[in-house]
Amino acid sequence: MRTFWWFLFVAHVAAATVSGADNTERWRLLYSYDDLNSSLVINDFKFLTPQRGVAAGFELDKNGKIKPTTLVTSDGGSHWTLAPIKDVPISLFFRESRGWIVTGQAIWRSEDAGRTWRKLAPLPAIERVCFINQDHGWAAGALKKVYETADGGKTWTELAIAAQPDSTPEQTVYNWMDFASPDVGIVTGWSLPAGEKLPILPEWVSPAHASSRREVPHLSIFLQTRNGGRTWAVQTGSLFGHVSRVRLSLSGYGLGVIEFKDAFDWPSEVFRIDWTTGESSRVFREQNRLITDVALPPTGPSYLVGIEKLDHLNDSPVPGKLKVLRSEDLDNWQEMDVDYRATAHRAMISALDEKNIWIATDTGMILKLVPQK
Repeated sequence: MRTFWWFLFVAHVAAATVSGADNTERWRLLYSYDDLNSSLVINDFKFLTPQRGVAAGFELDKNGKIKPTTLVTSDGGSHWTLAPIKDVPISLFFRESRGWIVTGQAIWRSEDAGRTWRKLAPLPAIERVCFINQDHGWAAGALKKVYETADGGKTWTELAIAAQPDSTPEQTVYNWMDFASPDVGIVTGWSLPAGEKLPILPEWVSPAHASSRREVPHLSIFLQTRNGGRTWAVQTGSLFGHVSRVRLSLSGYGLGVIEFKDAFDWPSEVFRIDWTTGESSRVFREQNRLITDVALPPTGPSYLVGIEKLDHLNDSPVPGKLKVLRSEDLDNWQEMDVDYRATAHRAMISALDEKNIWIATDTGMILKLVPQK
């Protein structure tokens, strides 16, 4: 049986069909941060129920001062309340009313749907957590580390297999996790080539240098379980780009996003994965569309969200127009009507079902899918 990682090597398939705008529904702007003396950066967000949602990030004032914050709604997103917290959130995860926020040095937990947070034991350099119930979960991050907890995050133990791939810990990060069910899950990671350094300056400072620098292959890592984490299999491969998202569906398939850097021909590609067989195919790529997240609601069509990309600068200071595509079959994609004010560097999507879907942008905007008037 082929394994999850195989889908990344299947590159020579037909391109997706993209049709005109879908005018039956539109993405309406519910919230936009409007303080003239500061901006809001949303790093992650999640809706727990059709009424309750939480976004996490920070406010940045004109003097460069950072104020960590969450953004909470209890009416489906019509109204949002800013709630200060003590550390800058990197990502968040919810299992019913219990939630976890990842910060640079620790993980925080909420028992009341994100209204209040309590700091757990320190766990530095973590990117993301994922739980299959309110107690059993994993944390993944830099320095080639994955941890496991059985008590909701109070204590953690290292997952030994995460250290198995042949890569330098300082160059290796595990950046994403997802479970299709309590049994079937995946952790993805990647490692920079030996001697390669992370850029010190953003690419827009020296656009000529960035546009001439080519993407090079690097080690990608995939940890897979089919028994709820009792055992894991590890696979590695040398790939262009890195896996930034994998969303797995209970229906036996998933969508994976690969993002490219530097002067590559496409900013991203999206693949369909059959996680029961390992078969896969590319379903979307466009030269001017950077896809940053995907959604597979339990019912209804699938969604891609991202931005219009008009340059090769990954760190461009200018946000692009928000773009959303939907598909009933993962082969034919329709661009959707999006509020013209919505712009972003990155966009995230949270889908409970076909009627309750929201998008957040890292520029402090939140939108919801509504019927077209």
